[in-house]
Amino acid sequence: MKFNEEVDKLPKVSVIMNCYNCSKYLKQAIDSVYAQTYKDWEIIFWDNASTDQSASIANSYDERLRYFRGEETVLLGHARNFALQKARGEVIGFLDCDDYWYPTKLEKQVKLFQNPEVGIVYCNVIFLEENTGEKRVLYKKHPPRGRVFNQLLADYFLDMNAVLLRRRCLESLSEWFDESFNYIEETDLFTRIGYDWELDYVFEPLSVWRIHGENLTWKKISAFGEELRRMLSKYKDLYPNFSILYPREIKKVEARAAYREAQGEWMKDNKSGVRSIVGPWITTDPRLAVIYLLSFMSFQRFNKLLNFIRRIV
Repeated sequence: MKFNEEVDKLPKVSVIMNCYNCSKYLKQAIDSVYAQTYKDWEIIFWDNASTDQSASIANSYDERLRYFRGEETVLLGHARNFALQKARGEVIGFLDCDDYWYPTKLEKQVKLFQNPEVGIVYCNVIFLEENTGEKRVLYKKHPPRGRVFNQLLADYFLDMNAVLLRRRCLESLSEWFDESFNYIEETDLFTRIGYDWELDYVFEPLSVWRIHGENLTWKKISAFGEELRRMLSKYKDLYPNFSILYPREIKKVEARAAYREAQGEWMKDNKSGVRSIVGPWITTDPRLAVIYLLSFMSFQRFNKLLNFIRRIV
C-alpha cells in the first residue's frame, strides 16, 4: 500500500483517530492530543460514517485536525488503512476515540526514534475502569525491547494507543492492517513490523485505556481465537521456515487461541466445552490448568474473582 502524496509542510507526527459514533468520549480524546507538550503533529480523523455528534465535535477544532468521512461504515482495519493513506508524518500514532493520552506522551516517545533501527516505540498504559474509577497499570515490570519478534508472537504485549511507529515500517510492507481481521488487525501489523525492526519503550504510563461496557473487543471474544489461527497460517506462508524456527511460539499462540475460544463457551455457560477446549493445552500454558479448574464455577463468578485479584496484585 502507498501513502497519498502531499505538498504541504509535513508534520513530524500523524495521530490516527478512527471514529464511529464516539461522541461520548471524543472531546477528551482530541483535547489530550492538543495538550501535548510536543507540538509538531497532525490528527488524521477518519469518520466511519457516524450518525451521532462526532462530526460536529471533530470539526470544531482547527486545521491541525484533518477531518475525513467515509461514504459507508467499514470494518475497523479497512477504516484505519484509509486514515493511514492520509498521514504525512515521519512517525505515526493511534488514539482510539474513547481513550486519551497524558501531555508528555509524544515528547518522551519521539526521542527514542533517534535510533534508526527502532521501528516501534511504546509506553506503559493505565487501564481505567469506567464504572468504578479503579486504575491498574499494564506493565508492572520492564517489558521487552530490541529484536523481540518471538516475544511479540508468543505473548503479544502491545496496546494500540501506546504505540508510535516509524513511517518507513509501513512503506516496506505490501499490506498494512489486514482487512480480513476484525479483532486482531493491530496484533498482526505490529507483530509483522517486529519481524524487521527493533522495539523500544518508555516505562512511564502515558496512555489511558478506558474499560467500559461499549468496548467492542469484549463482545465477541471467541472470534479472537479463530483470527489468531488464521494469523499463524498467514505467517507460515510469509516467513521462510516459520514452523521450524518458532515451534514454541506457535504453540503459545495456539494455546492463546484456545483460551479465547474457551472464554466464549464459558460466557455461554458451556462449562464442559471450556474444559474440552483448554485440556489439550494445559502443558503448553499452565495458566490454562487454572482455567480448567475454575470453569466449574460460572463465568460471572470467575470475572468477579479476576477483578478482585487485579485489585490486590
